[in-house]
Amino acid sequence: MNNEITMLAITAASLGFIHTVIGPDHYIPFAAMAKARKWKLSKTLWITFLCGIGHVGSSVLIGLAGIALGLVVGRLEIVESFRGNLAAWAMIAFGLVYGIWGLQRALRGKEHRHFHSHADLDGHEHEHRHTPEEGHMHVHEEPGKQSITPWVLFTVFVFGPCEPLIPLLMYPAAKHSTGGMLLVSLVFAAATIGTMLVTVSITTLGFKALPMGKLERYSHALAGATIMACGLAIQFLGL
Repeated sequence: MNNEITMLAITAASLGFIHTVIGPDHYIPFAAMAKARKWKLSKTLWITFLCGIGHVGSSVLIGLAGIALGLVVGRLEIVESFRGNLAAWAMIAFGLVYGIWGLQRALRGKEHRHFHSHADLDGHEHEHRHTPEEGHMHVHEEPGKQSITPWVLFTVFVFGPCEPLIPLLMYPAAKHSTGGMLLVSLVFAAATIGTMLVTVSITTLGFKALPMGKLERYSHALAGATIMACGLAIQFLGL
């Protein structure tokens, strides 16, 4: 491995870390959804990992296609810019829709917890809410029913580009060797996804430690507002 590929690999690790840390969309949406939907940390990290694969992998594939077709880097930057706008608006739309749903859910009735004891001496704790129309209603997850939220996040991240990857890393590395280009891409991916997992862990634990009190019923609405704010920051602040 020559010195230039070594320097590009070091740069890839640095850029992967920096572009993740300064982009709140890489970790705050996961922490917000984990807080609202009461995901375990392991589930949150697994969803984060898959979204990270989609996020980096889509840019790598576009970069490989551009290099194979001999496209100038400027054309790929246009494609990545379009994808960035699309991802930002998708995140804004998802946050808005989820926030409205969460607000309606909160206003329908206030949830609280009770511990129930059963004849087998075991017990369980779960949420229920009271509404004027329905009275006392228990909230249970339907067996076998899967939430589409992780898939929405995955789709948003697939469209989200890794801006520095193609022009600053893949194209310069490709001038030396295909192996060097793949190595640099792999280092960038590992740094990006690794940083996502660490920042999501820290943020999720921090969010879960926040005392919500009476705001607990608005957790879904707040999660939607948080995700929408991340999308707005990307679109209008360039984060």
